Amino acid sequence: MRQNSESQFLSRPLSVPALILIILLSCASAAAQDAKRVAIETIQFKSDLIGQPLPYDALLPPDYQTSNARYPVLYLLHGLFGHYDDWLTRTNLATYAAGARVIIITPEGHDSWYTDSTTVASDKYESYVIRELIPDVDARFRTIKDRRARGIAGLSMGGYGALKFALKYPDQFAFAASMSGALDPATRTDDHPGFLWDILSPSIKAVFGSKGTRTRLVNDLHQIARNLNPDRVSSLPYLYFDCGTEDGFLGTNRELATILLEKKLPHQYRQLPGGHNWEFWDQQVREVLRLFAQRMAK
Repeated sequence: MRQNSESQFLSRPLSVPALILIILLSCASAAAQDAKRVAIETIQFKSDLIGQPLPYDALLPPDYQTSNARYPVLYLLHGLFGHYDDWLTRTNLATYAAGARVIIITPEGHDSWYTDSTTVASDKYESYVIRELIPDVDARFRTIKDRRARGIAGLSMGGYGALKFALKYPDQFAFAASMSGALDPATRTDDHPGFLWDILSPSIKAVFGSKGTRTRLVNDLHQIARNLNPDRVSSLPYLYFDCGTEDGFLGTNRELATILLEKKLPHQYRQLPGGHNWEFWDQQVREVLRLFAQRMAK
């Protein structure tokens, strides 16, 4: 049986020039794709404050190696039971970051609530971020060394940490964002048992101590917001936070939104369909990057 012309064409061996052309085109395509990818560096940082290595990932813009530009920095905090590499392994952060001309830093925070512990003297995770991490990033990479070009965001425990840093250190950040923030660890005690308390209590007790400690008082996010005076409000970073309507932390997010409205503090709060899971955070981290890039453009 005679083959048709298409079959005959496909069955012919390719000439050497044709093979070379295909290889060159493939290489050009691969190079173009590489040019659009972020570069990822893992820094094995040794914390003097905490006395142990605290690695962090740095996502560098696609043009970082080919330019002399300086870039804004977004610090992206992980949640309870998580680690510094969660954002890269459990979301599409690297893909989303390729479209934003910012440096993204994902630090290790263990189960610290990004707070200086009241029970373990060496667990100074709040001090670590402010006194060691930010200076190291600014020294190691071509950052814009100015609070106007620095943001901080996180999920769950990291959302609490991000908003707390924003309210306590407004001289360090111009933008802060929380996704599904577990915003009330400083007020959770045995007085309110339940499923969430069973999960959170070991870490909360280790960091904040028993009811009434000074660590609880100075790290109560809602009380910090309530005590803001008008002069302090005008100096704060822009705040964004969201929470899924099926999330167990919805109530504490609503409470903070009410306080910020009363204080007339510039912010954006969203309630969206979703729960406390990676599907929600993968969706929302893209929005946080967009909002941060938008603020930096201004």
